[in-house]
Amino acid sequence: MSPDRSRSLDTLGQSQPSGPPQLVAEDGLRRRLNRNRALATSLLVAMGALFLVTHFVTDPGFLISLLRATAEAGIVGGLADWFAVTALFRHPLGLPIPHTAIVPSSQERIGQSLGRFLERHFLTEEVLLRKLRNAHAAKRFSTWLASPETAPVLAEAVAAALPYVIRTMDNNDLQEFARRTLGEQLQQADIGPVMGRAIHIMTASGETDVLFERALGVAAQWLEENRDQIFHMVRERSRWWIPRAIDRKVANSIITGSIDLLNDLREPESEVRLKFREALFHLIDELINSPEQREQINAFKNRIVEHPEVQAWIAAVWHETSRVMLEDLSRPDSKARIAVERICLLVGRVLATDEAMLNHIDTLLEKLAVYLVSWRHEISAFVAEVVRSWDSATLVDRLELVVGSDLQYIRMNGTIVGAFAGCFIFLVSQLLG
Repeated sequence: MSPDRSRSLDTLGQSQPSGPPQLVAEDGLRRRLNRNRALATSLLVAMGALFLVTHFVTDPGFLISLLRATAEAGIVGGLADWFAVTALFRHPLGLPIPHTAIVPSSQERIGQSLGRFLERHFLTEEVLLRKLRNAHAAKRFSTWLASPETAPVLAEAVAAALPYVIRTMDNNDLQEFARRTLGEQLQQADIGPVMGRAIHIMTASGETDVLFERALGVAAQWLEENRDQIFHMVRERSRWWIPRAIDRKVANSIITGSIDLLNDLREPESEVRLKFREALFHLIDELINSPEQREQINAFKNRIVEHPEVQAWIAAVWHETSRVMLEDLSRPDSKARIAVERICLLVGRVLATDEAMLNHIDTLLEKLAVYLVSWRHEISAFVAEVVRSWDSATLVDRLELVVGSDLQYIRMNGTIVGAFAGCFIFLVSQLLG
């Protein structure tokens, strides 16, 4: 298919061009069509002129008779092919001859045939899966994403789109809709089992035990380093008549007891640690299985979600975050743009070396292709409906732009082949006569 014809396919079915590049492409196709049409018509006219000139010769010899027969057959061939080409798009000479203006009169059938063709030969599981597997889409995508030229382009596109997204989300109606929808979802959500499973996952990890022990160590160290501050707190809450020495002893006892408890908790097999684990497992079991405990957790969650101050705080956080993001995106050295660029490069490089993930992506694409195939009847009907909805004059004009210039060669070839056929027939008749 020629580049001109490929570009013109995008304009098919559109009554008006959408931009200057499309206008330029359409003008080029129309000039080519008009040029080829003029050539074909000129050739036919030349045959007619030759026939007239030779017809008025009173005593034609062999050569004149040969030219007359050649021109006569060329006229017949040229007219026949002109009729055939014209009949595709309109009634020749405006006459309602049967089986002419084939495209506009068969518009609905063309749409149905095109839809069925796509359904039977393109939207099949075998064709799509074979194409996907041969394309190695995941590998090519990871290579493209890992390319140094790709990340800046994607980062620039994301940075250009984000301000519009952020400003759209500042719409009061949209925020109210999101708050109402998410609020209803949060109120209906049962977070007790989720919390229980999350705690279970965290406590089942050895890394969590290490983190827990370090946190206890930090807490014990903080208590040790802030003995004086704790003493002053005890002294402020003590009776005026209690001696300072007793207050200090009470403060030291509290600190020492707390540090001892924290140190016991740090020991994996200590009695305190075992009791703590038992209490934690009991809490997990209640969060998952106890209706009363889950009801209390959900009621507490709903009070937080519905509290006006919490909602105002969330709104303030969002507005401040939006302001900071918009300011950052307006700078040439935007941190968000740089972060997106780095993420693209990192993801591309990781994907390029991770065969398992590439296989997962290919599998996902194949599942999407199979899902698309399940909609092939609807897609076929959609194509037929779109073709049927096109304006007939526009459809004819667009199709003629796509293939009309090539069809003019049929007219030229018909005239030339007819002329040669007439010449050959005349020579044979002379030889046999």
